[in-house]
Amino acid sequence: MEVKRKVLAYITKGVQDNLKLLVFEHKGNPEAGIQVPGGTIEEDELLIDALYREVEEETGIPRERLELVGKLHKKNHYPKNQNDVIYERNIFHLAYTGSQEEAWENCVHSDGKDDGLIFCCRWIPMDQLPSLARRQDEAIDFIDL
Repeated sequence: MEVKRKVLAYITKGVQDNLKLLVFEHKGNPEAGIQVPGGTIEEDELLIDALYREVEEETGIPRERLELVGKLHKKNHYPKNQNDVIYERNIFHLAYTGSQEEAWENCVHSDGKDDGLIFCCRWIPMDQLPSLARRQDEAIDFIDL
C-alpha cells in the first residue's frame, strides 16, 4: 500500500484568553470547508521544510514570522479498500510572531494542484472555532491553552 505523508499547521496568535487560530476557505468554493494550512510532503523533502513551504504557499506567511511550538500529533488514516492509499498526518503547532491583518486573501503559487487558487485567510478565536474540514481539528485539544 502507498503511504502519502502530510503536514498540518495549527498557527496561533495572541495569549491564552485571546488565542486565535489561522484558518482559510477556498474563494468561490465553500464546499471545501474551513481548513488550516497543510499538504503533501514532496519526495525527499524534510518534514519541517514541507510544513513551512505549505504554510507560505497557502497563507503567504514566511517561515521567519513563525515559531515552532512543537509537534502535536501523528496519525495514520487507513483506507476502506486494501488497494487505497494510507495517509500519514503530522500536525504541528506554530506561533505567529509577525503583525498580520485579521483577514486577507492569498493566491497560491506552487507546482501542485492548488496553483492559482485563492485562499481567504482569517484568525478565529479558539473558543469560537467551527468544525474543520476533513477532520483537521482532530488534534486541536493538544494546543496548550
